[in-house]
Amino acid sequence: MSIRYVSTRGNGPELNFEDVLLAGLAPDGGLYVPTSLPHFSKEDLLAMRKMSYAELAYEIVAPFVGPCIAESDLRAILNDTYAEFRHPAVAPLVQLEDDQWVLELFQGPTLAFKDFALQLLGRLLDHVLGRRGEKVVIMGATSGDTGSAAIEGCKRCDNIDMFILHPHERVSDVQRRQMTTVIAPNIHNIAVQGNFDDCQAMVKASFVAEPFLPNGRRLVAVNSINWARIMAQIVYYFYSALALGRIEAPISFSVPTGNFGDIFAGYLAKQMGLPVEKLVIATNRNDVLHRVLTHGTYAKLSLEPSLSPSMDITVSSNFERLLFDLAGRDGAVLSRWMDEFAGGDLTLSESALAQAKSLFDSHRCSDEETCEEIANVWENNGYLVDPHTAIGTKAARACHGDSSAIMVTLATAHPAKFPASIEASGIGVTADLPAHLADLFERVETYDVLPNDLADVQRFMAENCRV
Repeated sequence: MSIRYVSTRGNGPELNFEDVLLAGLAPDGGLYVPTSLPHFSKEDLLAMRKMSYAELAYEIVAPFVGPCIAESDLRAILNDTYAEFRHPAVAPLVQLEDDQWVLELFQGPTLAFKDFALQLLGRLLDHVLGRRGEKVVIMGATSGDTGSAAIEGCKRCDNIDMFILHPHERVSDVQRRQMTTVIAPNIHNIAVQGNFDDCQAMVKASFVAEPFLPNGRRLVAVNSINWARIMAQIVYYFYSALALGRIEAPISFSVPTGNFGDIFAGYLAKQMGLPVEKLVIATNRNDVLHRVLTHGTYAKLSLEPSLSPSMDITVSSNFERLLFDLAGRDGAVLSRWMDEFAGGDLTLSESALAQAKSLFDSHRCSDEETCEEIANVWENNGYLVDPHTAIGTKAARACHGDSSAIMVTLATAHPAKFPASIEASGIGVTADLPAHLADLFERVETYDVLPNDLADVQRFMAENCRV
């Protein structure tokens, strides 16, 4: 099986995996999606039950990669990727109640779920670029966790120069330092005097702008617009369901999400044969996705900083991938919808909204409710959660109802990354950084503060790109 990839907007070239890995955003402004999905039967799932995480990852990922990477090379890349994680299970499960579980996705080197995809992405890029004899420039925007995970995954790559944009003074101290204390000749951190949406807009604009890098260097995306990241995230949905024995019985997931990439991976897992009953979008006061499901309108509102900064997003970039399916995978229809959204608000048709509601549920939490939930989980379970995971656990209970399905909340970050939120909960407990980051606040930082201006950022990149 060799899966090909097309743009959601219908006017990009059809690509194989290797080319889509390097492309990121399609030239027509769309996102790449696979033309088909592998499907796993009950018998297939039974055969996967005792696989290690890396072994399972191969079974899920290999159909998407196809012949672009040899089996032995792909297995070695996956083994190397997940050997970096601190817990032998890679993604351990913790039980909170009879039917409520937490999937710990923060056991990687930067303590966030982004490690699952970005540790793999860096290795895939290094393998492909080395074979092709190419050098590229990576440009990414981060609301906190993507940047550090991308830097950690790519800091050893000789064929990559990396420029990561984050909103100046709008990420936690731990998140910032995890990025800015990595001192390497190919790593550049840019603090933009704006918000995350401004950073993300610069990345998208740069991919469709006239070339601005020296020597015709290719620009590559590491944000979740890169298909390889979504692909990697599908794996832990299968892993948790298999670990809990949910091969025929239903399982549901509550996913703290702003950019929609993580929960879109769960949607794909369901399409691929996993018995998923419900996918819950758990969000903070920046509730663009919750408003879509509640009112049927995809609309931009002003961004409001919160205690869960990784979800402080008003434009959910991966939502376009779902809209493509809701549009009947018609690129022309999707393009009209995105033009409508760019000009103001996009109102879904009754049929599209009904389809979305059949696939997803949603719940919104205020900062006050987030603090209450951190305290609630600590008092009832002796388990400390970060603010994003707290939103997930609260949404899990709110949306579970009388379902017989097990509900799994994706714990997207380690609580030590958000000490201010833990302190605001009033529980009187602090979370220590793991040993490999214990001296984080003693390390030297390096980053550049730039105005919220695309031309300034592109000029900086061109001047600091290695020849």
